[in-house]
Amino acid sequence: MPRVVGIDPGTVTLDICGLDAGTVFLDRTLPTVEALRNPQTLARVIEQAAPLDLVAGPSGYGLPLMSARDANDDDLRLACLAPEGTAGGIGGLRAVMRLLGRLPVPVVFTPGVIHLPSVPDHRKVNRVDMGTADKLCAVVLAMRQETARRQCGPEDVSFVLLELGGAFTAAIAVDGGRVVDGIGGTSGPLGARASGALDGEVAFLMRSVEKDALFLGGAASVAGVEPQAWPPEPPATPRAHRAWDAYVEQAAKAVAALWVSAPGARLVLLSGRHGTAVVREALIAALSPMRADIDVRLLGGVAAISKHAAQGAALMADGLAGGATAPVVERLGLAAASGTVLDYLSVMTPEAARRRLGIS
Repeated sequence: MPRVVGIDPGTVTLDICGLDAGTVFLDRTLPTVEALRNPQTLARVIEQAAPLDLVAGPSGYGLPLMSARDANDDDLRLACLAPEGTAGGIGGLRAVMRLLGRLPVPVVFTPGVIHLPSVPDHRKVNRVDMGTADKLCAVVLAMRQETARRQCGPEDVSFVLLELGGAFTAAIAVDGGRVVDGIGGTSGPLGARASGALDGEVAFLMRSVEKDALFLGGAASVAGVEPQAWPPEPPATPRAHRAWDAYVEQAAKAVAALWVSAPGARLVLLSGRHGTAVVREALIAALSPMRADIDVRLLGGVAAISKHAAQGAALMADGLAGGATAPVVERLGLAAASGTVLDYLSVMTPEAARRRLGIS
């Protein structure tokens, strides 16, 4: 049985989960800022975990399934969506990805939602972020959990995964065990730290939307609190109430929007740092008037410390290496992922976007 590791490069923490024949043997979390500043720290953790059959590495916005050794600079720019030297965002992730490609263990980079053939092309128009690679990893964990809970095959599982992360809120629709749509953190609801989708007129007024702006203007900012203090429980000021109402309602709207693509997905699973019982109750209250049969649950896990996405990355690696999660991975069609995150742009040409990233 495979011995594998999954990595999630979150905004707040970088998490690492290792499974040996399905049993957790590695469960770590590192502050993201420190991990990106000193990539050797992560490299040492991976090397100490060897021998390994596979590592699902941090993949940013995603790439078609590929060996980290084969990824060139253009691939890494597409995964991070940032030219060399860009400040803010996940630009520092590129150095980590390069280093992982040089390790004496097999490392793969994994897709985002937009790379999957199960998502119809018309839903990808003018979209880049429909759910980053780590969100797809969380889907793997959710599918593994649901197939075990219901004692069914992955083809019998449908749900909306609502990822309430340390910075972003994203949602992914799964219908019959296949991802059919997604709303990414930079194109979706208000996040804890990030504003989500920008009004086009706001983007115009900002004159230039730099990478670090995508990580600003979220619920904590609206509430007037530090990001680590979100959410204030209970909200004690008018600003905090406004932020809380916006945070919950926009998350509920994302779920409702995805019911258009997956009308049979009565189950909503909450993952991420802010997927808590308090948020669950608020979402039940917001969604119940639309669907009486709604079932909102907190996503469980296989590890105690690492976040859902890292656990899902480990399960994805397990499936890719022929372990018990293989039926889930095969149903998701990860091996058939293709293209780039820029392929469906019409508001600007994919060629212009590539030049913006420094890709010739």
